[in-house]
Amino acid sequence: MERTISFTLNGKAAHVKADDERMLLWVLRSDLGLTGTKFGCGEALCGACTVIVGNDAVRSCATPLKAVAGKRVITIEGIGQHGLHAIQQAFLEHCAFQCGYCTPGMILSAYALLLKTPHPTREQIARHMEDNLCRCGSHVRILDAIEEAARAAKAGA
Repeated sequence: MERTISFTLNGKAAHVKADDERMLLWVLRSDLGLTGTKFGCGEALCGACTVIVGNDAVRSCATPLKAVAGKRVITIEGIGQHGLHAIQQAFLEHCAFQCGYCTPGMILSAYALLLKTPHPTREQIARHMEDNLCRCGSHVRILDAIEEAARAAKAGA
């Protein structure tokens, strides 16, 4: 059913008139021009489309627009708006990406983990990130980057 869905997007009010069953991924990319969120598998398996809803990492390719009504949504464009976020900086320092396609989803999954578990163990990081696929094989550097971001946050606390 087409209706106007209101939510907070990257800290600002958003109002989208669309079919409320339309997947959030396509609303973000096509309607709102936020192309950092990537289409990967279309089946919520690879993590390329990950965004934050509330404090949870969700797969936007399988999240209908109506599911974010009244909620806070953060995309890759929404973190680090005033300089790089610690997780973005750590990804750069550890070269935790190659092609960059999976990177936005990886960063947002890591961001969600650090929101809930500010000082995770390497095992917790690996377990949390195992459903985000990186076809370039950067997983070890990704884990290193997330550990670094957690240490940086701890030092700044």
